[in-house]
Amino acid sequence: MSYFTTIFGQMIQLISRLDFEHTVNQYQGDHRIRTFRCWDQFIFMLLAQFSRRESLRETVISINSLWSKLYHLGCSTVQRSTFSDANHKRSYHIYRDLFFILLERTQKIAPRHKLKLKRKLYFLDATTIDLCLKLFPWARFRKTKAGIKVHTLFQADGALPVFLNITDAKTHEAKVASSMPIPTGSYLAIDRGYHDFLQYNRYINNNIRFVTRMKTNAKYTVLQNLPCASGSPVRNDEMIEFTGYITHRKCPHPFRKICYYDEQHKKMITFLTNDFDNDALTITEIYQARWDIELFFKTIKQNLKIKRFFGTTPNAVFTQVWIAMIAYLLISFLKFIHKSKQSIQTIFRILQMNIFERRSINDLIKYQSIKPPPVKLENQFCFF
Repeated sequence: MSYFTTIFGQMIQLISRLDFEHTVNQYQGDHRIRTFRCWDQFIFMLLAQFSRRESLRETVISINSLWSKLYHLGCSTVQRSTFSDANHKRSYHIYRDLFFILLERTQKIAPRHKLKLKRKLYFLDATTIDLCLKLFPWARFRKTKAGIKVHTLFQADGALPVFLNITDAKTHEAKVASSMPIPTGSYLAIDRGYHDFLQYNRYINNNIRFVTRMKTNAKYTVLQNLPCASGSPVRNDEMIEFTGYITHRKCPHPFRKICYYDEQHKKMITFLTNDFDNDALTITEIYQARWDIELFFKTIKQNLKIKRFFGTTPNAVFTQVWIAMIAYLLISFLKFIHKSKQSIQTIFRILQMNIFERRSINDLIKYQSIKPPPVKLENQFCFF
């Protein structure tokens, strides 16, 4: 009979301890620490993500009860106050850097997106996580509300978040977009909230193609009418130039305006792009593929602990978010390497019930619903 370590133990093997210790030493995370080092904190926080613990107290009580299994993971039991201090004091940059180390490995085996483009396709969007104003006064963005905003640059190949910027919720998306490291020569699908002509000018100068929704109050002039196929949902295709004085100074380049009729919702959608090579229908499909990042936000909010936090300081909140993103990468890596057809959400739910089972993780991820054998009915006399 084959011997397997626990499912969680097999997942932890994907993280290099050498890389982890190098990152910890870079930020002096274990400086003058005798017990409950950064590795212990990481294991406890990661277990809390996969087992969906609701609070710091519940995490400590439930994981400490598994003391015999913690030894094999390289950690030990902990007191709640010690765990709380670690989340408060140890820099979240340790886990941020670990995220990017694991991301580099995951990108190498990520499958291609169904849209076959000559450029790498990325999506840019943000999601808001609401917080309690009394507990998180540093994250205030309205009179009675607090929250943080996770700005995400999302890679279409493999559905991976390749860059995250966590700010308070009052920070506008367009303000953060300039700090996003979008690769030169890529393709970007962005929401209308990132409307900024200075940013559009940077994209054009860096050979970045983009597509977004056009605002209704924009002033422009038509330079050329481009041909549209008859019977196509693309009703209008034009080359335009914006005529506003300030707008033209910010971005003096021509754009392409595409009017697309959405048959499902019975409405007209107007797209703005600097792509003059692909046909209009392909450009609309590129923007529609942006729905992948919305599914990503939905998945992490439903399956990871990023809506209830174990600490109230910025460092504790950011630590929990970055470790949640590491958990997402671990699931993605396993999905890619085992070529599983299950969704990320399904794999999360399967692992939640089998996190300490001793079986092959390959068999678990490739789980298929088992059909019971057919029941053979023996011949019987009818008595009634």
